[in-house]
Amino acid sequence: MKRPRNLDPPPVFRRKRALTREEAELWESVAKQAKPLRKRARPVKAVQDLVEETPAKTGPVLRLNPPVTAKIPSAPPAPPPLAPLGRRERSKLSRGRKDIDARLDLHGMTQSRAHRVLLNFLHHAQEDGMSVVLIITGKGKSGAESERGVLRRQVPQWLSLPEFRSVVIGFDEAHIGHGGEGALYVRVRRAR
Repeated sequence: MKRPRNLDPPPVFRRKRALTREEAELWESVAKQAKPLRKRARPVKAVQDLVEETPAKTGPVLRLNPPVTAKIPSAPPAPPPLAPLGRRERSKLSRGRKDIDARLDLHGMTQSRAHRVLLNFLHHAQEDGMSVVLIITGKGKSGAESERGVLRRQVPQWLSLPEFRSVVIGFDEAHIGHGGEGALYVRVRRAR
């Protein structure tokens, strides 16, 4: 006995309906507010004039051209991430087997002056080809006066800023012999 052919009805292909003006405006407003997961150019869609539909349909329909990739000028590359000092390098610095190329003492400076001096110092260290410098912030006083030790808290935050990232590879707390909590080893990036 022969098996009958598959008697399933043929598949129905539905034509996608076009967006109405309100739907297209709503979609564009949502798409503009969305933030991409990756930094890729979003395809730009060119909008054609509205095409009037037959009177049987409820309203005008907006038809879109196929997506066209937009050429967006590339932003400057983001600064590389900070890398802490390696265990061996830190050990060599603390034992005196590796020299500290320069030192900067920020004691007694205001925040604005210390920021400016630190940035200039690091740029000069980079130009001179130094690899590791010591930044002395001081420990500050602990206790009721919470405003003491401001530079000790601020300098690590400054070193993480984009303006310093082009100069700094990474930083770490200094060994007790070099100032401990009141000083930082800073690795200086090579000049390009």
